[in-house]
Amino acid sequence: MQITVSGLPGSGTTTISRLLAECYDLELVSSGEIFRKMAKERGMSLAEFGALAERDPSIDLEIDKNQKSIIHSRENIILESRLAGHMAQGRPNVLKVWIKAPILTRVKRIQKREKSVSFDDELKKTVEREKSEAFRYKNYYGIDITDLSIYDIVIDSEKWNQYQTLDILRIAIDALVGPE
Repeated sequence: MQITVSGLPGSGTTTISRLLAECYDLELVSSGEIFRKMAKERGMSLAEFGALAERDPSIDLEIDKNQKSIIHSRENIILESRLAGHMAQGRPNVLKVWIKAPILTRVKRIQKREKSVSFDDELKKTVEREKSEAFRYKNYYGIDITDLSIYDIVIDSEKWNQYQTLDILRIAIDALVGPE
């Protein structure tokens, strides 16, 4: 089984991916965690590292090449990243999931996760980060990140908590592949 989980920052992709990986005993590869680790190794914030990635395409291209290689060479995996669904294009039997939530909800989640003091500062950073990412995806691959037509399932994580979202996805997955 191969599943991709994508969504904007704070939408809950990492949480849902971890729950799915545990539920179905799948390997989880999170490109967002790789990106955060790379930023931390360089002593940079995500916004700063994103700005560097705008100037240095090799950062994104390396991460994305790795994603494509993983989804084309491994079974029983969840690939979680903004572009995971796009990296799986042309692969049969890959379930592509997009998790969405309104920006204010996402920023509140990011603020809590990052232990940020100011909502307004976190909102500004998130908007800048998303703008940077959207620019890079369009520039490098011609991908419009707002076009959700490639996804098999789009779920609004503001409407359901992570366990309810997991239940919805389990029903869909079990209908496709049968219960584990």
